[in-house]
Amino acid sequence: MEGGGRRVVAVGAGLAGLGAAQQLRGHGSLRLLEAAARAGGRVCTRPFASGLAEMGAHWIHGPSPGNPVFCLASRYGLLGPEAALEENQQVEAGGHPPMPSVTYGSSGKVLNPKAVREARELFYALLASTRAFQGSKEPPWPSVGQYVRAEIARTVPTMAGGQEDARRLQLAVLAACLKLECCISGTHSMDLVALEPFGEYVSLPGLDCTFPGGYSSLAERLLSDLPEGTVLFNKAVRTIQWQGSFREEGDDARVFPVRVECEDGDVFLADHVIITVPLGFLKEHHEKFFQPPLPERKAQAIRNLGFGTNNKIFLEFEQPFWEPEQQLLEVVWEDESPLEEPSADLEASWFKKLIGFVVLQPPEQESGPARAQERAPLPLAQRSLHPRLLQLRGRRQLGGRHRCARTAAARGPARPPAPAAPLRRRGHAPHLLLHHPRGAAVGVARGRAAQPALPQS
Repeated sequence: MEGGGRRVVAVGAGLAGLGAAQQLRGHGSLRLLEAAARAGGRVCTRPFASGLAEMGAHWIHGPSPGNPVFCLASRYGLLGPEAALEENQQVEAGGHPPMPSVTYGSSGKVLNPKAVREARELFYALLASTRAFQGSKEPPWPSVGQYVRAEIARTVPTMAGGQEDARRLQLAVLAACLKLECCISGTHSMDLVALEPFGEYVSLPGLDCTFPGGYSSLAERLLSDLPEGTVLFNKAVRTIQWQGSFREEGDDARVFPVRVECEDGDVFLADHVIITVPLGFLKEHHEKFFQPPLPERKAQAIRNLGFGTNNKIFLEFEQPFWEPEQQLLEVVWEDESPLEEPSADLEASWFKKLIGFVVLQPPEQESGPARAQERAPLPLAQRSLHPRLLQLRGRRQLGGRHRCARTAAARGPARPPAPAAPLRRRGHAPHLLLHHPRGAAVGVARGRAAQPALPQS
């Protein structure tokens, strides 16, 4: 690695690594090592059918001046015109952007909007109340899930005016709300999310938006701004020695504290090293990856931080089976309650992790899901013959995924046909998305920052 000044090696060419490289341009020499053959990390846009499919991140959540991703995308001119509107950047959506929706029960019937709204308002009030425990040394419950369920149980006697059928419906809606929060928090269960630090997460203002040309366009622009040769692909790192005294052959004058060895035997000496690899990799490899091992406080943080798993499936249909004005088709499993233990048999019940369908727009109307309520139904109806995609997001995908689509659409004008083509990809937390294949991709759970896991006993 040539050049004077401080030498820096960054490991991982996802958005974090590319962003670090951007900041360090002109400050010494930099080498960015990426194990894969491409940049972007979990940002990965692929062609599918006649459009795009986002295999990883989709939305910019909270697109406003305080969001660095939004600022970068705006600077590069990668967003649609609606995302640049100041009024959109000021909307306080609280992590739940408004969308015109209809809620179906698992029986196929449209549920009472008033009952659904009342249950949601109760759930959001309970979530807001968790902020009171931030910094508390003795929170009432270890996890968010336990706290929310205890508070729901306390309200059951007065719920729905004491009417049993209405009470069961509201409990089912509350169970669906908990699943949506799992999606937002990127976890299999809210019992895995600690109550005390939960209030640290703050939603930025702004209506969610997407990249008309795909999220990978941001990684491509960041990469193109770096000097040629800065990023080395297919350079998996084996070990990082970070407390040594290393010299390059033929140069005894300069001593480097960092030695980075790659799987192919290449070695890079540096003054500093920046690690941007995924948390899962650190959990599995940190003990041997770093020599000497990391300080215990950092190793403990790696062990305690948690994240969830989401699988994504895109299904292409020749024609839509949903109504053109429908932007969100929510699903409530009417036999569920947050006060009952969910089935542990994911082979048989994985589809009950689904929380609904989101209709995604073609590029000429695409600015993310947030402006959906302002779009006239007629233009959408005119495009109703375009092929569309169904993106299934759940922990397990079995033959029943198409049956779920039929159930939710049972009240529609026609039962959905079998999909023309599937595309599978693992990601992070479950629901269904409907997508024009010509549209800019939208998707992925409205993500929170990684939540601290509960202390391990």
